[in-house]
Amino acid sequence: MTLAMELLCQTHSDIKTIITDLELPVCDWDDKWIDVYLDNSVKLLDICIAFSSELSRFNQGNLLLQCALHNLTACPSKQLVRACSSLDGWRQHIGSKNPKLQNCFAILNSLTETLSLPKVKNAKGKVLMRAMYGVKVLTVFVCSIFAAAFSSSANKLVDLQVVETCLWAEAFENVQAYVNGEIRNIFSSGRTTVVKELEAVQLSVKTLYPAIQEGVDPKEAEALQNSISELGKRADRFSQGLDLLTKEVDGFFQIVLTGRDALLSSLRVGSSGPDTANNVQGQGVRQIQ
Repeated sequence: MTLAMELLCQTHSDIKTIITDLELPVCDWDDKWIDVYLDNSVKLLDICIAFSSELSRFNQGNLLLQCALHNLTACPSKQLVRACSSLDGWRQHIGSKNPKLQNCFAILNSLTETLSLPKVKNAKGKVLMRAMYGVKVLTVFVCSIFAAAFSSSANKLVDLQVVETCLWAEAFENVQAYVNGEIRNIFSSGRTTVVKELEAVQLSVKTLYPAIQEGVDPKEAEALQNSISELGKRADRFSQGLDLLTKEVDGFFQIVLTGRDALLSSLRVGSSGPDTANNVQGQGVRQIQ
């Protein structure tokens, strides 16, 4: 997931380079292109906020794990009740739903419905539209996978139909079919998450929780310590993964935000009069709202 988000960041950075290389001034852009770009950028910012919220929720859950591990490591025989309470709190926290994620599916549906390759006569405009179309396809694909992974459901996975004239259409559809198929297989098999680090922690908690509930049997003390140690290692790996992914999601948010700001700034600079400038500013405010 970290590498996928890193790719998305790089792709959105590349589109800025393409726009610069084309030397196609913003004042020459069709108004519809600008409207679509501004609308899409707001939706992507909303998606990033939802993903950041979920990652923050996972990190909050990790605090409960660390509390349980501290009690068990310090003196397991005296802190079993507290450890049980923390582990139970973690299970409930992880099993709860994040309402902000539900909005992601509506946004992704909206982006999918507007996914089209407009017909453009201008040569540079045609190159720009094809590039932006490809970026949008990749963005919806990756964000759809993230939404499915975070919500623990494959019901809302998006299966995109790409314009056949794109040279990369077949390759993309093959990757999409494979990845979406794997995710659907995971959930249909009864597993509750596609995030391997989270699943590893869940398995450790599932083993450890009933063991400490029943009390520490001196004969099984060593096995219990091994389980505690294993949970600690898995929790650390999960936490490290969250930190890396959070960094990439924040980076994607900044790339989208700066790209949007740059476009609005160019429109203001290129406006021919105060009325045009006011219209541009009004448009920006409406899109953000």
